[in-house]
Amino acid sequence: MSDHLARAAGLACWQGKVTPQPLEGGITNANFVVEDAGQRFVVRIGDDIPLHGVMRFNELAASRAAHAAGLSPEVVFHAPGVLVMRFIDGRTLTPGEIRQRPMLARILPLLKRCHREMPQHVRGPVLVFWVFHVARDYTARLVEEGTRRAADLPRLTEAAARLEAMVGPIDLVFGHNDLLAGNLIDDGRRLWLIDWDYAGFNSPLFDLGNLCSNNEVAPVDEAWLLESYFERPLDDDLRRRYQAMKCASLLRETMWGMVSELHSTLDFDYVAYSRDYLARFERTYGELKGA
Repeated sequence: MSDHLARAAGLACWQGKVTPQPLEGGITNANFVVEDAGQRFVVRIGDDIPLHGVMRFNELAASRAAHAAGLSPEVVFHAPGVLVMRFIDGRTLTPGEIRQRPMLARILPLLKRCHREMPQHVRGPVLVFWVFHVARDYTARLVEEGTRRAADLPRLTEAAARLEAMVGPIDLVFGHNDLLAGNLIDDGRRLWLIDWDYAGFNSPLFDLGNLCSNNEVAPVDEAWLLESYFERPLDDDLRRRYQAMKCASLLRETMWGMVSELHSTLDFDYVAYSRDYLARFERTYGELKGA
C-alpha cells in the first residue's frame, strides 16, 4: 500500500503537495481520495490484470464514454496504471437497498443508458466480455496452477457449457459487467455508476443477471426488472435464458475468487468470497435444472 500511496501522491496532475487518503472497498485496485487546490479527486492505482481480463486501456475508454453518457464522473488525468477522476460526494449503495423496487427503478435508466448510449461515445479499441470465455479461461488456469477446489472443476465446466447453450443467440450492447452494490453511488440527487474494469460489449442479460445475483433481488422484482427493461411481458424463453445468464454470473464470481486466491496481493478474503458465491451458484443452478 505504501508504494501505491507514494505513486498517487507523486502524480504530475497535482498543483501542490497532496496527502492521499486510502479509500476502502476496492478488490481489484488500490484507491485513494486526494484534495488538491480546493477540489477532491479519486485516484485508482492498478496495472493490467490479464488473468482477469482487466486491461487499463479498456477501462479508460469506458470511463470516458461513461462520463460522456452522464453515468460517471469526469476523468481528469491518466497514466499507465493510474486513473484520476473527480470525487463524488455521496455514499455507495448496499445490497439491501438495491433489493428494493424503488431503487431498482432508479438503477434501470442507468443500465439502459449504459447499454444503448455508451456505444455512441466509446472511442478506440475496447473489449468484449463473454462470461463463458472467462469461465473457460479461469478453468484452464486453475487446472494448470492447482486449486483447493480441483474436484469441483469438471462439474463447473459441464455446467458452464450447458448454460452457454441455454443462453443462445444474444443482442449486443455495451455492458458494465460488474454490478456490485459498491459500484453504485447515491449523491442525494441522482445515482452514479462507477468502476469500469470489466466493461465491454456483452448481452444485456448479463448486467441484469449480475445486478440481481450480486444483490440477491427477489424473483418477483427480477421479473419486474426484466419486463421493464425489455418493455414486454416476460415469457418462458426469456425467463430461462435470463436465469442461465444469472447462473453464469454467479459461476464467474466463484471462479474469479478461486483465481484471486492464488494471485491477488490485496488484503481481501477471497476464500470466503469464492465459498459464498459457489453456494449461491449451486442453489440457483439447482433451481434452474429443476424448473
